[in-house]
Amino acid sequence: MKAIRIEIKWAVLFTMMSVAWLFLEKVVGLHDEYIEQHPIYTNLYAIPAIWFYVLALKEKKKNHYKSKFTYKNAVLSGLILTFIITLLSPLGTYISVEYMSPEFFDNAIQASVEMEYYTEQEAMDYFNTHNYMIQSLMFTPIFGIITTLIVSIFIRSK
Repeated sequence: MKAIRIEIKWAVLFTMMSVAWLFLEKVVGLHDEYIEQHPIYTNLYAIPAIWFYVLALKEKKKNHYKSKFTYKNAVLSGLILTFIITLLSPLGTYISVEYMSPEFFDNAIQASVEMEYYTEQEAMDYFNTHNYMIQSLMFTPIFGIITTLIVSIFIRSK
């Protein structure tokens, strides 16, 4: 456990940041008044997400590997981080949509039907807690692996 202490710490921080991001979306109206803008602005989440990977791998490099951080070490650390974040992602999703913004799905369904993106049934099938938790389990590892492979190039020791 001590060997992955840094990854566990950053996975928890990442999950907290993700929940905070969704709270920020709610506060600025992307879950109700400006819901039609949500698909655009939610993509900005990638900025802090990538930054958290950078910070996590920099800490691993400095405190665990004493600055001798090969690409392989960086990738392994990033993959462990991704795995733990993936395990925590359904919890973050659940907290966000069930407690912080329970009206999000109703608003998203209504807006997507009004904009003719989906029929009402299609929208209901897509915008629900179960589907979003499944999506987080699918997309978190993909995003995490890609981020890890790229960030590791820049974090590794030269």
